[in-house]
Amino acid sequence: MELILLKHALVICLVLLVFFLAWCCEAQFTIGSNETARQLDSVLQDYAYRAFVRPRTGIPYDGMAPTNLSGIEVAVLRLRIGSLRTRGFKGYKEFDIPTGVIVQPYVKRLAFVYQNLGNWSSLYYQQQGFTYLAPVLGLLAYSAANLSATKLPVLDVVASGSPIMINFSNARPMPNEFEAKCVRFDLNGSTEFSDLISGNICSTFRQGHFSIVVNSTAIAPSPSLAPARRGKKHKSSVWKIVVSVIGGFGGLLLLLLLVGYLASHRSKKKFREMQKREDVGEVLQMEQVGNTRLPVAPMTRTQPVIENDYMP
Repeated sequence: MELILLKHALVICLVLLVFFLAWCCEAQFTIGSNETARQLDSVLQDYAYRAFVRPRTGIPYDGMAPTNLSGIEVAVLRLRIGSLRTRGFKGYKEFDIPTGVIVQPYVKRLAFVYQNLGNWSSLYYQQQGFTYLAPVLGLLAYSAANLSATKLPVLDVVASGSPIMINFSNARPMPNEFEAKCVRFDLNGSTEFSDLISGNICSTFRQGHFSIVVNSTAIAPSPSLAPARRGKKHKSSVWKIVVSVIGGFGGLLLLLLLVGYLASHRSKKKFREMQKREDVGEVLQMEQVGNTRLPVAPMTRTQPVIENDYMP
């Protein structure tokens, strides 16, 4: 019985280990996931707000990205909601914000955080089968009520009339045999493709992250758009997978030892109960039956007792 339990436990452990390793591999090779990109947005919002030393409304301020994200550019622009709706804002880096912009939920002032991911573009926003012709640019709106706040939620910004225009002035030349497309990465992880307006200009009615891509893997990526520190990250992923495998086998071994201990404890407990029943039982006499000595009970186990003294 204990052997069967051990076999069943081993099979279950192996199945769990396979699922665990598959999950670890998937987790290590999805650095460009939506959750990772949203964490980057939160970090860049924090560092962009640090540029508000003596802030003035309507003036863009360039911020400094963390040293471990070298190559990323950030900026921040504070605007009043009323002024934004009636005047818009032209020439905020590559973005032209039109009039008629609707912001939800309502705030008196908002701050547009600008992102230029540069050589980190293809690392945080991976697109299989596409090559970036321009870095990924981000435009996200936050409340400007507290300029020292961190981890702020992103406001919902929609252009109700004319679209927001994005001029990728530093985009790579488009090959004649390939058709370039505008791409927008929504905050929920979805991707939208659209045609260029003219030249290297894209349009959008919502905030998010934007770039120009071409549907071809034959084009070599630009050195400025290549993922940074790919070798180190690859080695780090390999080490994490190795540690996960060792940890999985260690957990399997501990589980097998636990199952073996429980089975052994159960067997010893059952044996002690049998010994206890044998000790409290009646000792039988041994008699010779043929060529074998067997325990034999007395002919009369209980003496009869007369219920009363009446004698006929």
